[in-house]
Amino acid sequence: MSAGDDQPWENVSRFPDFLEHLEGQGGATVSGIVDRIEADIDMDGVVYHDRGIRSPGYDATFVPESEGDRLRPAFSVELNAVGPRSIWAVFDATLSWDFYLLESAGIAAIAWVSDEEYNAEEAGMFLSKHDALAAGRFSFGTFIYADEDWQEQLALIEGTDTPAFLQRDDGSTLVPTSQSDFYNVVNSTPTEFRTNGGGAPAHLGLLELEVTID
Repeated sequence: MSAGDDQPWENVSRFPDFLEHLEGQGGATVSGIVDRIEADIDMDGVVYHDRGIRSPGYDATFVPESEGDRLRPAFSVELNAVGPRSIWAVFDATLSWDFYLLESAGIAAIAWVSDEEYNAEEAGMFLSKHDALAAGRFSFGTFIYADEDWQEQLALIEGTDTPAFLQRDDGSTLVPTSQSDFYNVVNSTPTEFRTNGGGAPAHLGLLELEVTID
């Protein structure tokens, strides 16, 4: 479980039965979720976060996936990405997932963490998922930005040929120069990302990950 923005979150609230609602509605966007819960959150865009890999977009959509060839229930997250980028991920819905709204001064996020991930990576340091999330410990999320903060995220990637940038453990940001540079940094390939989530361990529940640019 990697740190999100590695900052304490002032408010952490769990969405009850998120995947069940997603199945019933056929999908949900981050902007739609923010509107529906009437949260006092301004949104100009989001940044998809996957274990430190980040890419900005104008919105993100959660969709329940048919079992198909996977032979297991799944859900996906697709970013309405900036420019000709393709950013999406597929997760194993048989894990015990919880979805949370995180809020702090000037920033918010939607994060999702499974019991399996928490037990494998954080249970020794935190008494609950809630405590781990409040400390900024989560592998997957969509950060919500507005105004100048959103413009700063855009500026990191606009005019580049990289599909995503990387948040280091020390909080600094690395912006690769191209897609090949990005995959050299993460020591993987687009095919490996797409077929096994870039070698993600089973407890993360990440089945597929697409991070490319045309």
